[in-house]
Amino acid sequence: MASNSQVLVEEKSSVRILTLNRPKQLNALSFDMISRLLQLFLAYEEDPTVKLVILKGQGRGFCAGGDVAAVVRHIQQGNWRLGAKFFSDEYILNYTMATYSKPQVSILNGIVMGGGAGVSVHGRFRIVTENTVFAMPETALGLFPDVGASYFLSRLPGFFGEYVGLTGARLDGAEMLSCGLATHFVPSARLSALEADLCRVGSSDPIFVSTILDAYAQHPLLKQQSVYHRLDVIDRCFSKRTVEEIISALESEATIREADGWFSATVQTLKKASPASLKISLRSIREGRLQGVGQCLIREYRMVCHVMKGEISKDFVEGCRAILMDKDKNPKWEPRRLEDMKDNMVEQYFKKVEEEEEEDLKLPPRNNLPAFAIAKL
Repeated sequence: MASNSQVLVEEKSSVRILTLNRPKQLNALSFDMISRLLQLFLAYEEDPTVKLVILKGQGRGFCAGGDVAAVVRHIQQGNWRLGAKFFSDEYILNYTMATYSKPQVSILNGIVMGGGAGVSVHGRFRIVTENTVFAMPETALGLFPDVGASYFLSRLPGFFGEYVGLTGARLDGAEMLSCGLATHFVPSARLSALEADLCRVGSSDPIFVSTILDAYAQHPLLKQQSVYHRLDVIDRCFSKRTVEEIISALESEATIREADGWFSATVQTLKKASPASLKISLRSIREGRLQGVGQCLIREYRMVCHVMKGEISKDFVEGCRAILMDKDKNPKWEPRRLEDMKDNMVEQYFKKVEEEEEEDLKLPPRNNLPAFAIAKL
């Protein structure tokens, strides 16, 4: 097992343990990591001796997302298509995991953001701990929750997915378990023992895997200040038709409950985000409710190509500059206001990119799918 590799591979009888290995970057996914993961997952699916795949991260994070700084460099050099290649491979990996015929156990002991959710949430089993921190922070970067997030966020209870996707709110392990993003909560001190037991499974029947996980699982109580206690008001506000109406509903609630700072804080978070991102994200999640995971990824690929081309808005480059590169945390969004991001501008993001070489995302054919995967299509 070469320790300089960005994806470490361990073979333990019929189990393969893959470890994301860029700890200094919180295991942010590089193009090479995505390519390697896809190669390994496809090979393991064909190999009858492999029964189970475990995915985890080195250090204090599972995965902080895709390495979008590299994509921004391509855009700045006038080659957004290299960025498109990064996203197309990432989305094909997400689709492969969502339709995988063998159990995938993702151990999310630390930070899980953006692209990190894409390589875990689509899998069969998602293990969280007391150290887990989940977020989809894309609207603050001038992007939108992608990697199939319009599929999995839209299937959270009520309108919780709109809340998580628009605000970039951070969730802990107990909240992830409650809303369905995670399947099991296991204290981090028990992970080594759990892994050892999983390596003895000897079967790709998910019932066997589930039985082992259930033996380690705990049911933590939500913290008193957990946002999940606010589902009623989140549904009331985030069910509104437009971003402007969502903010207006939150502001109305804030005037009624002046002592509760959550409302004004949520409004401020939304007002700091990219107006273009907020509008395309809301529409994406709403469309995702009525689509299978493959359709969601194809649509998201169209959207991300428009984001990278920057003809409607250059907020992605500006957001990455302000948050990730210069770190002044003061992005200059364009359009600057929600009302300046017109419906016809939003509509453009959902259309096929009109360039000769640019085609829609081509998802690979998937055969012998289990019922769990078929249900997502």
